[in-house]
Amino acid sequence: MQRIYLDHAATTPVLPEVLEAMLPYFSHEFGNASGVYSWSRTARQAVDQARDTVAEILGALAEEIVFTAGGSESDNLAIKGVAWANRERGRHIITSAIEHHAVLETCHWLEREGFEVTYLPVDSQGLVDPSAVEAALRPDTILVTIMHANNEVGTIQPIAEIGQIVKDSKAVFHTDAVQSAGVLDINVDRLHVDLLSLSAHKLYGPKGVGVLYVRKGTRISPLIHGGAHERRRRAGTENVPGIVGLAKALEITHAEREKENARLILLRDRLIEGLQTIPHTRVNGSLTQRLPNNVNVCFEFIEGESLLLTLDMRGVAASSGSACTSGSLEPSHVLLAMGLPHEIAHGSLRLTLGRGTTAADIDYVLAEIPQIVERLRAMSPLYRA
Repeated sequence: MQRIYLDHAATTPVLPEVLEAMLPYFSHEFGNASGVYSWSRTARQAVDQARDTVAEILGALAEEIVFTAGGSESDNLAIKGVAWANRERGRHIITSAIEHHAVLETCHWLEREGFEVTYLPVDSQGLVDPSAVEAALRPDTILVTIMHANNEVGTIQPIAEIGQIVKDSKAVFHTDAVQSAGVLDINVDRLHVDLLSLSAHKLYGPKGVGVLYVRKGTRISPLIHGGAHERRRRAGTENVPGIVGLAKALEITHAEREKENARLILLRDRLIEGLQTIPHTRVNGSLTQRLPNNVNVCFEFIEGESLLLTLDMRGVAASSGSACTSGSLEPSHVLLAMGLPHEIAHGSLRLTLGRGTTAADIDYVLAEIPQIVERLRAMSPLYRA
């Protein structure tokens, strides 16, 4: 049986070059980067070099790069850190209704701690209106957090435009770039952001390591207290192999992104076009402002979970929404925020392509899905052909 992986928005395989760069720091060069002897100095040099690489790609200073345990921690550090450090100035936060749960749940927690959060709506394509951000800004707004690209429907937000609006206020601007790093331009000055989150395992690096960019002068409190690591912004012994792997993965994907994006867009559009031939099918998200590898559709009259299980039996790995909630029977909060009714949102399918995806893979999926949809609809009491 063929095995086709189409869930790259959930996680990606580690590139051979990335693994090769990491290996020495698991065993031979295993030193604690905070020590003073030669093993430690070698580890510290590797961390410093990785920090320089990440900073160069982001257009940032090395001292503005904080290594974390992943995207969720980076989001939590950005949001809670700014909230606690600036709570005497204000307690109002602005975000969108379609953020990743790492952002939304953090905002919900802060609401219980006495902060006020405005959740901006999106249009039918999943886009945030920059004018809505401007209208929501208040004198006591301390933070605006809007994701760069949505992990479920692939819609790319007008972050640079929103950032320019926030820049004219006293608020701090954060973007979750976990899905866009290695795919889109994440230069922090061009995006006009003060904080930016990314995660290695979404861009062919290892799991368990991420970055939070913190613009110099931004007030932020640490989540983890202990040693003076990461300029006292994140205590804990550095994950040297992970940090090295993150930098290598970001370096490779950033250097090759234009060529790879062009290849993926052709495959993505071919897949979308083929799926649209299935009756009662809706493509979710913007068709123009969209990640190169994202396909998200809803098939009416079927359950997405049944579709996923059948695809898995035929060798295809996919998702019905974000990986963090794929075990839930609840419809996607993103699709509901875009105005889809529950019964249609339940029939969603997310296919996200990657570096190993081929035209033959797309052909196989386009041959299988219509049959599966037809069979599942035949069992539905709501469907009439």
